[in-house]
Amino acid sequence: MIATLTEELRHLRLALMVLLGTVGGLAARGARRPGDVRRQCLEIGNRSVLFVSTTLGFIGMVLVFQTCLQVNRVTGDLSQVGAEFVKILVHEFGPSLTAMMLATRVGAGIAAEVGSMTVTEQVDALRMSNVDPVRYLIVPRFLASILMTPVLAIYGVAVAFVIGTLTAWQSFGVNPRIFFDLSRVGGGDLLTFAVKSLAYGAAIPIMSGASGLGARGGSVGVGAATTRAVISSSFVVILLDFLISSLAILTWQSGDF
Repeated sequence: MIATLTEELRHLRLALMVLLGTVGGLAARGARRPGDVRRQCLEIGNRSVLFVSTTLGFIGMVLVFQTCLQVNRVTGDLSQVGAEFVKILVHEFGPSLTAMMLATRVGAGIAAEVGSMTVTEQVDALRMSNVDPVRYLIVPRFLASILMTPVLAIYGVAVAFVIGTLTAWQSFGVNPRIFFDLSRVGGGDLLTFAVKSLAYGAAIPIMSGASGLGARGGSVGVGAATTRAVISSSFVVILLDFLISSLAILTWQSGDF
């Protein structure tokens, strides 16, 4: 247990160093090759579309079906299901579930790639060439994640809402015009969506990159780093979700409740 705690503290310290190095590297010139951010946007964004579509689509279908089923048993009035569904999608499920999917797919990919470079001493070669590994490897992925996570979250919300609308229409006869009700979505919900999306987009490459840079011991170390990246990224997403939701309720969303 002590060894595990020590390892987690070492990983947390490395993640903090990666965060500081990334912040410093954002202003540095010549630290990134031309097209690096574009390639990472393709890897993080385009290649995650099917994954996000499938996950958010099924989540939307299940949520709407269960909600309509329970409301039918109590009051039978399904006119407000769509309005409440899109509200909770915007400020909670959309960004958070999208980030959890990216933590598994993108986080594992970053850790595996950077970890492989670490155990094969390519990262040491970068340092010997006077190239900061964080600026060279993490910063492009950080920028791409910051850009693509909100885009994927918007796309995920749209997919979940469309699938939910079709589910309510086909299973319970709810008119799509009634279900498509955005009246409950306020500025506070949109701000919460934006803050969460950006925070998740920043956290995933930092935690995953730290896991990759801390890899030790060949292929076994790369596997352990990949597992740690998924676990730590998912945990940080959940923690940020709680903190940002609490802050939103106490501040900018207080007028909506």
